[in-house]
Amino acid sequence: MRLTSQEHAAMSAVRILLEDQVLRLTLARPEKKNALTGAMYEALAGALVRAESDPQVHVVLFDAEGDSFSAGNDLTEFAAVASGAIEPSALKVRTFLDALATATLPYVAAVQGAAVGIGTTLLLHCDLVYLGEDAQLSTPFVNLALVPEAASSVLLPERIGHARAFALFALGETLDAQRAVELGLANAVLPSHTVREHALAQAKALAKRPVGALRATKQLMRDAAAIRAVMAREIEMFSERLRSEEALTAFKAFAARKRD
Repeated sequence: MRLTSQEHAAMSAVRILLEDQVLRLTLARPEKKNALTGAMYEALAGALVRAESDPQVHVVLFDAEGDSFSAGNDLTEFAAVASGAIEPSALKVRTFLDALATATLPYVAAVQGAAVGIGTTLLLHCDLVYLGEDAQLSTPFVNLALVPEAASSVLLPERIGHARAFALFALGETLDAQRAVELGLANAVLPSHTVREHALAQAKALAKRPVGALRATKQLMRDAAAIRAVMAREIEMFSERLRSEEALTAFKAFAARKRD
């Protein structure tokens, strides 16, 4: 698969490798706990879109370097939107979310450490999820005066129930790896130092199955149109909240805590 110039620019933060019909997308910004930037979203989205029409790709694997899967979105960019310095479109999230919504290829994820915000909601679009024993899943959107994204406002309650999902969204509660498996958010818990290798092996095993049947099965198990509709509602409200006084105050408080 050829990379665009934008993806080449983001290669230091997103590694893209095709091996044995598995497209491996590795978040590689460990010094920032793999917080996602607009450039990273652009690289991920481009890879996912092209994968759908590439006969060499049968499975997509998401993993990450370092001690965390992802700290979520890079809040410096969110703060820039909240202050009016940049437009919400500069975050480059929409194409990535649309790629998740319309995906027909199987997605596999390997998660270690913190999986915050999109680090958790991305997993709702994955078909096999393996967690390291140190994995911690959280979606503390309300803490930042924001709302859920990636269709998680519907997908998460469907998976674990309204009360548990609301506690994750509104109270910022965290799920450890074992509890996440018990609730049906992941397949298994593994030693953290082996989770990436295990997920890759499972992805390669999956890639050996008839790809047409795999894609048809995923399509039967998901309503892409409904997911896109939920995402559209979320994006509209998220954008409004991102430019609110509450959000600006929350980002300033977050920045102050980091300085202390």
